[in-house]
Amino acid sequence: MSEREAGARLDVFLAGQLGATRRQVRALLAARGVRVDENAVDLGAKGRILAAGERVALSEPALAAAAAAAPEPEPGAALRVLTAGPGWIAVDKPAGVPVHPLAPAERGTLLNALVARHPEVTGVGEGGLRSGVVHRLDVDTSGVLLFALEELRWLELRSAFRSHRVAKHYRALVHGRLEGEGELVLHLAVLRHRPARVGAVAPGDGRSRRTELRWRSLEVFEGASLVEVSPRTGFLHQIRASLAQLGHPLVGDVVYGAASGGAKRHLLHAARVAVDDVVAESPDAQDFAEAVSRARHGLPAR
Repeated sequence: MSEREAGARLDVFLAGQLGATRRQVRALLAARGVRVDENAVDLGAKGRILAAGERVALSEPALAAAAAAAPEPEPGAALRVLTAGPGWIAVDKPAGVPVHPLAPAERGTLLNALVARHPEVTGVGEGGLRSGVVHRLDVDTSGVLLFALEELRWLELRSAFRSHRVAKHYRALVHGRLEGEGELVLHLAVLRHRPARVGAVAPGDGRSRRTELRWRSLEVFEGASLVEVSPRTGFLHQIRASLAQLGHPLVGDVVYGAASGGAKRHLLHAARVAVDDVVAESPDAQDFAEAVSRARHGLPAR
């Protein structure tokens, strides 16, 4: 725990580090899956204020249990399949739904719904509670999400993501009038964990990673713009932080200094993913489409 990170609540720190929801973090704490300075803690420690020098880690039993556990099938959970091919499937992720569970008993994630329809996903890739997960989206981001149903396909897809061969296209509703197109190269680092916040830093900063994306304005409204964003790299909150750095944060993204604009979440939608024979597209989520329509008429999102 660095001086910069000191003072964060344990549950908030974990949520930022793991890209998890508070509900997921509470489940992990309840299962005594977290250690602070080698001491296991439980749900009662969720509000603990962390001090500089303290070490926070997942316990070995928790890591082993997660690796061995299978997500609980949820046959009744909604799952919209966009398309599928040999050894892979693309699903439409709703905003507010986590990708995978963090504790064996947790439910309500996309993987819980998927394993009920495709039990063969269990054990693929990282296995356990991350079985078949190829990539992730923020909890409040909607759109295309890929899972692998076979080990070889998982290896191929993960290699494609690591080598930046995957074409990813997002649609974003941003504040202000953003016209034209451009490329943005930034060195990003996690600057805060309460809540997680990413920002641009100097290239020599040891915490940073070089990120790249292209953006293209699709429509410009009175006080907002619809933008297509194509990241070449992948980093926590990369699109959100990059657009904020550009001076045009996502509508609804209060973490990056934007007014909500009436939106209940940041308005970012993963519209298309393509690599080799894997191609999947997702139409705008209903709330995203409604916000764009309202922006055309000079009205705030809702």
